[in-house]
Amino acid sequence: MNRTCKLWIVAAVVLMLIVSASAETVKVGLNYPKTGPYSAMGLAQWQAAELAVSEINASGGINGNQIEIIWRDSKSDAKITPQNVNELIDEGAKMIFGGSASSVAVAAGNTCQERGIPFFATLSYSTATTGTDGHRCTFRECYDSWMGAKAIADYLNKNFAGKKYLYITADYTWGHTTESSVRKFTNTEDTNTHKGMLTPFPKATEEDFKKAISFAKMVKPDVLVLVLFGNDMVMGIRQATTQGLKSQMQIVVPNLTLGMAEGGGPKVMEGVIGALPWCWQVPYKYNYERGKQFVETFAAKYNRYPSTSGASAYAILYEYKAAVERAGSFDTAAVVKALEGHEYQLLKDKQQWRDFDHQSVQTVYAVKCKPEAEVLKDKFKLDYFEIINEVPGAQAVCTRDEWNAERSAAGKPTELEPLPTNVAGSGSPQQQ
Repeated sequence: MNRTCKLWIVAAVVLMLIVSASAETVKVGLNYPKTGPYSAMGLAQWQAAELAVSEINASGGINGNQIEIIWRDSKSDAKITPQNVNELIDEGAKMIFGGSASSVAVAAGNTCQERGIPFFATLSYSTATTGTDGHRCTFRECYDSWMGAKAIADYLNKNFAGKKYLYITADYTWGHTTESSVRKFTNTEDTNTHKGMLTPFPKATEEDFKKAISFAKMVKPDVLVLVLFGNDMVMGIRQATTQGLKSQMQIVVPNLTLGMAEGGGPKVMEGVIGALPWCWQVPYKYNYERGKQFVETFAAKYNRYPSTSGASAYAILYEYKAAVERAGSFDTAAVVKALEGHEYQLLKDKQQWRDFDHQSVQTVYAVKCKPEAEVLKDKFKLDYFEIINEVPGAQAVCTRDEWNAERSAAGKPTELEPLPTNVAGSGSPQQQ
């Protein structure tokens, strides 16, 4: 009997090896900031992507193909991104996603368009990503600065109308378009009254932020808008706290994430206002079961809550899977067609891949950081955000006419260009 059992075990192992060998693997490429000033958002992307892949593979993969993530470290540096993306595509990636700097996302989108591979921007808030620098191959799952600015402007205009603003802004595409959007919707476009100062990116130092905050202390605005992200925001807001500005003015961080709040700490972040497309409190406040499941599964695996960046990476992998299965193919043209105009619901309410610019139209939220004592009551000490405003996606997003005007002003056509011929994304997962 022991011999019979052993034979059955051997047969089962052989069968598993045969099935495994016959199954194809589809590679997806993640270009994300493993290091650099936005590394906290990069880690969040990696963790959520890893979770999504494990779930999808356990349920049969994409049309029976197991997903494998291959990756490169973007370091939040647009200059190395084309090489990263080309290497990932040459290694067989059928889709590229990731990024936590809009300059990186734009560079990745340009390269993917040239190579004919779908690109999904995971955390890219510059309006340019799906605006002046939008492509047929580029899709953005998160919101953009225009949408976020509308959410916080509703609150600011009710509480700080007619007050003096000062902007401290990272000197690159995300910073420029974010400042422009907030100025537009808060009626603070007069730079003589509402001054601004730029800080270097991506290699700003503590001294850069010390100087910027000293300038703010001299100007004495009612509202200080820190158009800074990742560790840059952390350095900036800590300087503002050290120099006593928090008690003198309202601090606004237009695009806020859980990792940024955690980096600043509960005492420093208390009372700061910002905007985001998703936070872990959203599914509980609005009773989105799939979102709650994601939060709880993520928390059990990583002993913390997922962030905006992670939620977007997670959603992208599920949406790519769904698009390939609707298309019945990994062919880029078929996948793009399956995405355009498609509605989906995963971690919150319904979203839609808008057909003409590939922006995910979605509800956006303004938040205020909770008092330190409330944050510290949480089991992970990560209960930072109180949702103070929400704006439906159709109201938040730019209109087709506004998009057309932006494209025309930049000398770009008002239709996304067609895919290149002989694209690399066609064929089966193991063919190029």
